[in-house]
Amino acid sequence: MRMTTLYAALSGAFLLGTAALSQAQTNAPPAGSTVAHPINNASTAMSSEYRADKDKIEADYKESKAKCSSMTGNAKDVCKAEAKGQEKVAKAELEAKRKGTAHSQYEVEVAKAKSAYDVAKEKCEDQKGKEESACKKQAKADEDKALAEAKANRQNMAKSDSSTSMGTKK
Repeated sequence: MRMTTLYAALSGAFLLGTAALSQAQTNAPPAGSTVAHPINNASTAMSSEYRADKDKIEADYKESKAKCSSMTGNAKDVCKAEAKGQEKVAKAELEAKRKGTAHSQYEVEVAKAKSAYDVAKEKCEDQKGKEESACKKQAKADEDKALAEAKANRQNMAKSDSSTSMGTKK
């Protein structure tokens, strides 16, 4: 009697485990997910065009940063911030092109806002006292506004995606 119960319990656990695994191995993302499946994008991520674009972004960054080395003072800091910001935005745009999701487009907008803030903050350091403080506050306000717009755009895209996936038209 004991062995029968043990075998029944083990076979039941085995069946439940395989059922859970088979569901987890489907190629479709979870319902409502905007994330593209990594296996489906593997060919794009490893394509020679994608890698060439990524290498070009990194080469452009190194070239821009090298141009900054001849500068001095705050101009050098501004130049470096601009170069780094351009690199971050370009990489975000490359990922958005590869993924094609609303979230990846949001990441592009965030990268643009943050890089613009970093550059503006560096430019503010040329000023002194109250002017510098006011400049930095304005830069932060501009960043906050851009981030809020990016978030609103992402929510609008998500709403339009869900309404089109349900078969309704806007």
